[in-house]
This record gives sequence, C-alpha cells and structure tokens, in this order.
Amino acid sequence: MSNEHPAFELVTSAEIESLGVEVLEYRHRKTGAQHLHIAADNPENVFLVALRTVPHDSTGVAHILEHTALCGSDKYPVRDPFFMMIRRSLNTFMNAFTSSDWTAYPFASQNRKDFANLLDVYLDAVFFAKLDPLDFAQEGHRLEFAESENPDSELVYKGVVYNEMKGAMSSVGSQLWQTLSKYLFPTTTYHYNSGGEPADIPDLTYEQLLNFYRTHYHPSNAIFMTYGDIPAAQHQAVFEEQALHKFEPLDKIIAVGREKRYQAPLAVEEHYPLSSEEGLKEKTHIVLAWLLGDVTDLEEALTAHLLAGVLLDNSASPLMKLLETTDLGTAPSPLVGLDDSQRELVFVCGIEGSERERADEFEQQVIAVLEDVAKNGIPYEQVAASLHQLELQQREITGDGYPFGLQLILTALTGATHRGDAIGLLNIDATLEKLREQIKDPRFIADTARKLLLQNPHRVRLVLSPDDELADRRSAAEKARLAEIKSRLSEEEKQQIVETAKALLERQQREDDPSILPKVGVEDIPAEMPKVEGETVALGPQKLTRYAAGTNGLVYQQLVCALPDLTEEEKQLLPYYCQILSEVGLGERNYLEVQQWQTRVAGSLHGFSSSRTAIDDLHNLNGHFVLSGKALAANQAALTELMVATIEEVRFDELPRIKELLLQTLARREQGVVGNGHALAMAAASAGYNRAAFESHATGGLLGLRQLKAMTRGFDSEHTLEKLARQLQAIHNKIRSAERRFLLIGEDDKLSQFSNALMPLVNGAEAQTSLSSAPFDPHRIQQLWLANSQVNFCAKAYATVPMAHEDAAPLAVLGGFLRNGFLHRTIREQGGAYGGGASHDSNIGVFRFYSYRDPRMADTLKDFDASLEWLQDGKHQESQVEESILGVVGGLDKPGSPAGEAKKAFHSELYGRTHEIRQEFRRRVTEVTLEDLQRVGSTYLKPELASTAVVTGSQGREAGLELGLEEERL
Repeated sequence: MSNEHPAFELVTSAEIESLGVEVLEYRHRKTGAQHLHIAADNPENVFLVALRTVPHDSTGVAHILEHTALCGSDKYPVRDPFFMMIRRSLNTFMNAFTSSDWTAYPFASQNRKDFANLLDVYLDAVFFAKLDPLDFAQEGHRLEFAESENPDSELVYKGVVYNEMKGAMSSVGSQLWQTLSKYLFPTTTYHYNSGGEPADIPDLTYEQLLNFYRTHYHPSNAIFMTYGDIPAAQHQAVFEEQALHKFEPLDKIIAVGREKRYQAPLAVEEHYPLSSEEGLKEKTHIVLAWLLGDVTDLEEALTAHLLAGVLLDNSASPLMKLLETTDLGTAPSPLVGLDDSQRELVFVCGIEGSERERADEFEQQVIAVLEDVAKNGIPYEQVAASLHQLELQQREITGDGYPFGLQLILTALTGATHRGDAIGLLNIDATLEKLREQIKDPRFIADTARKLLLQNPHRVRLVLSPDDELADRRSAAEKARLAEIKSRLSEEEKQQIVETAKALLERQQREDDPSILPKVGVEDIPAEMPKVEGETVALGPQKLTRYAAGTNGLVYQQLVCALPDLTEEEKQLLPYYCQILSEVGLGERNYLEVQQWQTRVAGSLHGFSSSRTAIDDLHNLNGHFVLSGKALAANQAALTELMVATIEEVRFDELPRIKELLLQTLARREQGVVGNGHALAMAAASAGYNRAAFESHATGGLLGLRQLKAMTRGFDSEHTLEKLARQLQAIHNKIRSAERRFLLIGEDDKLSQFSNALMPLVNGAEAQTSLSSAPFDPHRIQQLWLANSQVNFCAKAYATVPMAHEDAAPLAVLGGFLRNGFLHRTIREQGGAYGGGASHDSNIGVFRFYSYRDPRMADTLKDFDASLEWLQDGKHQESQVEESILGVVGGLDKPGSPAGEAKKAFHSELYGRTHEIRQEFRRRVTEVTLEDLQRVGSTYLKPELASTAVVTGSQGREAGLELGLEEERL
C-alpha cells in the first residue's frame, strides 16, 4: 500500500510475484523528479540517483563530471568525500557509473545508520558539488611539464579519466563497440564516446563542464531509485529536506531522440593498433549490426531477445553455429548478441581472427543463415527452449556480483531514462505468456527474423583491421600537438602551468578533517557474521549437503569430486577439461544435440575446479572438481539426467569442436588481459612463493595464457588434437572414479523430493585424500609482461602466512590502511592511475601491491616501497585503523543471493573454513591495532624480498628493462 511523502504523488504501482517485490513509481510535485521504489523484505537497502546525460562530443564531459562531482560538496567541502566514505562505512556496494546516456551514483548497505550517512553524502555530492578547477585538472585532464617545475621540459597530458580511457580504449572490444556505434548512430548521442576519447578529452574546458552540470544535474532531470525494506516515504522525506525543496523546475527536457534510419546497409573499414611483433595475420574483426526497435516497448524488446536467443543461445543455434564453425574466422566476436542498454536495441553478430578480404563472403554467409530461418522457420522445441531461458533469467534471484536490488534497479533504469515503462521491464510475466502463445505459430520466428533483420536496411558492416603503425602515429600526433601548444605559450602561461601543478600537489597533500563526514564505527559492526544453515545427510554411501533457500522456483545442484592425483601436464589441462566437458557430445548425441538438450532443461551446466591451501599450512593444497547445474524446479529430474549423462557418457572424439572451443577461449583470454591487467600482474608476482600461487598463474594467469597459445599453434596437426583428446579422457577417467559428494539448494518444501532424485549420480567410490605437498622451490620473480596496452599494471608481492596464523588478520587490515592513507593519494591522485592499492590473500599467503591503468611504472613501484616507510614513520590515528577494519568486515559480511550464500557456506566448509573459523578470523580483524600493522609490515614486507611483475605495452618495454625486469612475451 502506497504511503508517500506530501511532496510526491503516486503515478503507478505493481506487484511482481515472480520477484517477490512491489514496485511503486512516484513523481515529485514541484520539480518532476521521478522516484521508483522497489519494496522488498530485504535489509540490504539500495539507493541510486541517475541523471540523463547526453553528450554531443567525445570529450568525456559526463564521465569527468561523474568523477569531479565526488570531490567535495557544499555540506562536505573535503577534497575526497567519496573515497573517505568508502572507508567510514559498512557499505556492501558503493560506486558511480557513466553509461552512454545516463550517469548514476549507487550504494547499498545492510546497516540503517550507514545507509542514512551515505544518502546524506551522495545527495549533497550530486546536487551541490563544488567542482573545484583543481579537481577538474586532477580527474579530467591538465597540462604539466614532464619535469613539473622546469618549463624547458616537454609538455605532457595528465588526468585520471584521461589515463583511464587510454586503458579502456586499449581493449579491442571497446574499440570495436565504439567504432560500431559511431556508424550505427550517425545523429544521436551514441555516435560519441561518453567515456571520452583520449585524443578529444583535452578539448574539454572547465566552463563546458560547469555548463553541463547546471543543465544535467538537476532534479527535473533526475531519477531516484530505491530498493529494500525502508519505506518509500522515509526516503522521500530525506530527498525533499536535503535537496529537492531548494530547486525550481528546469525549463529544459533532456532526452535522446530516435536515430535517423539508413535507407541502405553501410559497409565501413577502420583500424586498431597492434604491434607487428604479435603478428597481424588473422587479427581482423568483422561484425554486422542492426538497429532495431525502442527499448521501452516491452513486447518489441522481449521479441528481439527471443529472436537473439533462438539465433545465438548455444552452439546448435543457427547463427552461433555459423560463427563458431566458419573457416573465415577463429571465434565469434566478443560483441555477439542483443544490446538493450540504450534507447534503441542493437543486434550484433561477427567473427574475429579473420582477414579484411573475407568480409563479403562472411556477410553472405550470415544473410544466407537468416534467409534460411525466414524461409523454413525454427523447430518449436528450439524456440520454446529459448523462451525457457528468458523465463529462467527473469525468475533467478541474483546478487553475487552486484546486490540483487541494484540489478533490478539497473534493469528498470533503461526504461526510466527514456521516460518509458520502467516497471514493465521488471514485470515481464504477461509478455512472456503472450510470447508462449505466439511461438505456437510456426511462422512467428521466421517472420520476426525477416522483419527485424532481413528487411531492415539500417545495417552496418564494420571491418576492424590491425595497423602496426597506428599507435606510433597517434603518439606522434599527441607529441606534435603538445609541442605546438608549448611553442605558443608565453612565459606567463608557462609559469601558470607550473603554479597549477604546485597548487594541485598542495591540495592533494592537504589533510582534510574527516570528522565533518558521518561515519559508522567498530561498535556498529554486528557481533556475529550471518550464518547459513544447511544439513548433511547420507545419499547412499556418499554425502549430500542441502540448504533451504528462497530461490524463487529454481534448484541448484552440484556434483563435487575430490581432485585425484594428476600429472603436471594434466593440471595445466584441467581448466580446459572443465570447459570442454559440457560443450561436447554425450553417448550417441553429438555436441549440437547436447547443446539443444541443455537449453531445453537447464539454466546452466558447467564444470570448474577449485583449490585451497590448508588454513594452517600453505604447502598443503586441496582441490576439487565441480559439475554445477541450475534449472527451474520442475526440471530437476531432467537436470539430474543431463548431469548423469555428462559425467558417464562424455566423449572427446569431436576434434574440430575441441579445437574450436580452445581457439574461442584463447580469443577471450587475450582480450581480457587489458581489463584484468592488475590481477594478472599480481598473480605473476606471487607465483614464486608456493605451489598454490604458481598453479593460479600457470592456469588462469599470464603463464597459462602463453601455454594455451603454444598449444593452439599445434592444432593444424591431427596428431596434436588426438593426443589432447586422449589426455582429456585420461583426466575424465580419474575424476569419474573419484569419491563424490553433492550440494543441493532449493525451496524447503521440495528438498526431500529433490534429494531422492540425485541418487543416479552416486557412484559409491570410497573417500580419498587430495592433499598435495609436492616440493616447491620458492624464488623471487622480476618480470615484465608485454601486452597490447597503452598503460601499465604494476604489482609487488611478499610471502606471508595462511589464514589461521595470528598475523593474517592484521595483514588483511594493512591492505586497506596503506591504500586509504598513502597509496590512493600517490598512485591515483598524484600519479594519475585509475586505481591502486594493496591486499592480502591468505589462501596463498601473499601480500600484494597493485596499480591499474597506470601511466607510470618506476615511480609507482617506488611508491609501493614508500608506503612501507610511511607505515613505520608516519603519525597515524587509530581512526585510520578503524576505517580499514570496517572495509575488511564489510567485505566478509557482504551478502550474496540466497543460492550464492549457500554455495559460499558449502565450499568454505569443504576447505576447512567453517563458520566458526571465519567468525574467529572476523573477531581478530576487529581487534587489530596500529602496533599490529607496524609489526607485520616490518616482519613480512621488506622491499629487498619483494617479487615484481608489470604488464605493459611496447611503450613501457624500455622502462621495464631499465628496472632490471626480465621480458616475458605472451
């Protein structure tokens, strides 16, 4: 029942049974601000305020404004309230995003006092930002001399967003999407890069930033969104009192118009930078993209989603089958699928690992597949299976990445942004039911494919080819631009640049009084961490652990095997075995038939392996293989049958399929290097300390990527593939005969029935131990990994202790202490990196420093060391320790989805991390003192013992070699 504040009026509401929520839409009477409230019986409350931001160039104005707005406000005139609040809070999520047509400021917390504190700070930051010119210089862009006080040295560009976008646009996937958007959207805001193109960012002036803020950051252009068990009226009282009553309505409507349509398809070619050392052969991307209908038309959007699913859901889907098997490329494009994040839907399909002269033939192949679909349709069972996947996505309560409430909010935000039916995007059951009726017509999908794709002339074919001189040309253009700017500078202007750099440094080094900001303290931490209760029962001779959870009609089940004794070569192949297991044929079914079977009965089915050290011994490594599935409850027996077939009847004789899968994996992992460079650098730096750290680097890290590249180079030989198939079968034979145990998660009233249905998976194997204490020779690492990146990712690592050791808790707290007090300022604010920090991984017993999208290398590595001197010599407050404790506890207590929480509890117990042990570790964290931090710092973090790894591009090679790092190539 609605109970709004007098300043708001209720517009509409809806109960959404499938999600267990009520959604209410309100309008602020005076300014017209929207408020969408999702009422749920969930103590993790979520807030988001979004502004429609519609840039008309690629200077990154919306993105830079997002950063700068969080650098101080009227009520909180400190330099960095956002990052200061992160460490004064028990938040479960806190961030800010710039999308292509909105900017959003979300947070979540389970603590009411904390939620109120964060809401207070966020409202002031968004609507009453200071926007200091020095913050614009720090976060956006500025000119500095390479030697900051020497006007005779060369000019350089600096700025956090400038370097962030240099890193972001190093990703081929980002370049592909941005280039495609430029042609798909010739007249609307999506034509431009809202994050900012590095070459265009320096064109943005401070006055343009202010003008954009005045028009876009106004309540009339705002969407307030909330989720949880705090009543809507309570939120609205705060919105009104702290912000809205101070504003008059805006006399301007900010919106994205409909795109002007092409009358004929467009074919374009552009280039991306790639070093010739990486080889230019078969590195071209070819993509086809169509502009479809309005995202706010629910029926049109879901029909497009269904068509995309039918065409691309799995390897047996007609278009995905082409993309995976065509000899014109090595893998499907990373952009494949339907994008519904903008005003109009975009359908994309394409390939990578191709050549530009193959574009015509590839386009003909795609059109031929679509014409076949339009002529002959798709069997009803396949269409129904794709609709089943849509229903599963709607029903599943997620929240293991973002909070569940935030995921719902972001789903609705697209509709709200374009003043459409935001509630409808959440309440899709009626439209799904209509689609169930429509697909009974055998012509429905055929006619939809013809209408949306074949008869749609707004189609773009983009060929994105590598150019080994492009990076040098861009670098030369930037240097020439800076040299030309410098040549026109008067002495007074040169001195102004020097003074601005000095003023910014002084501002960055200024110690603000944090006491003006609200906070929670250790006294606000709940005494007990949340506990998930399950029960372990016998399933024949083996064990089943089951959890009752609110899964909204889904069931989750896992078959878990203790990892048998594998050879070193088998360990390297284990990740690929896990991936291939559910992607190949079973018994008499080939892989295409299996893919259709999976789509029909399961939400997902996949294998993975995990390993942990013992809680008190880093040399004892315990590992498991897991076959994990989920399905609608009605399909549990069918899911179990599929899992039995997967483990008992898998066949590794489809050699072309295995080759295809591994080439796709290679493509994804190569593209992921730049986005995940800091984690890969940390894994490389840690790899010399123990077997657990080495195996992480050798499977999921850069070493594993290099080994995968080497393996795929031999795939032209049938003998190589046959040998690999035999090795995969050998791994499978060992796993199949290993002892099994089972995990089951579902709604309480169905658990017994579900448990009995798992009996066919029992194999009766006896218990065995997989503890490994194979010898390992610890050694320091000093490595420079070269990748296709314009920025650096730096890491240093130190050997430490496992979880049960008394020093593990202070080491966990030390990471946040060094980040909050020193590294954030030196690495991000002064150094210009997008991020940097430190953390302790007690599973491998390693403390790691890292930087992310970093223009520097040597100075960053020095800053890591300088933070340790600061730790011992600086004048620190106990409040700084408390802030870091809050961060660690917030991470430990962060909730997941109901099923995710149960999985986390089970797998923690599996590796000896019982609730009691984790609770004890949490208790020790809350009692850490400054003396503890200084003691563990001096004991374990001695710079002469550090291992170092840097991921960089060709521009950083010389600097890395000068530091004595050994060059490593992928």
